[in-house]
Amino acid sequence: MKLTTAVLAAGAALSLTTAVVGTARLRQDARHQAERNDAVLARNQLDWLAQMSTNPGLAKLWTPQDMDVEEYMQLLKTNQLICMLSLRDRLGFVRAGHLPWYAAKLMESDVCRRYWARFGDLRAQEAEGDERAEHFTRVLDQAAKYRPQAQPTAG
Repeated sequence: MKLTTAVLAAGAALSLTTAVVGTARLRQDARHQAERNDAVLARNQLDWLAQMSTNPGLAKLWTPQDMDVEEYMQLLKTNQLICMLSLRDRLGFVRAGHLPWYAAKLMESDVCRRYWARFGDLRAQEAEGDERAEHFTRVLDQAAKYRPQAQPTAG
């Protein structure tokens, strides 16, 4: 092999490697930006839910007509908890296979089950088209529907 051919081949290999590394870096930067955007949007939502779930005057403006303000505030607090879990899941802080366990723990609470009965369908509609959100919603829905009934205590 001629020296010039070897130099050209090495240059081409280096250029290809640089392009691959650059592309990987751009993808990583885009993923990190999407995660930052998710976190900022979630923070805004969590702040709004915190205000709504602690301020009856504000909550009254948004309370559905067929619901008591206090009940709505409790459901908003539950939504806040579910949103925190959703963010943890989206950012990869829920280990693989652990989401059903978290969902089952949430659905042990009566207020969580009431929230899901009232707003679970709305959450499913919001999740449409987002594979990860759809999965999250399915897991919570399954936990709400298939929650084992408490066993009576022996007397």
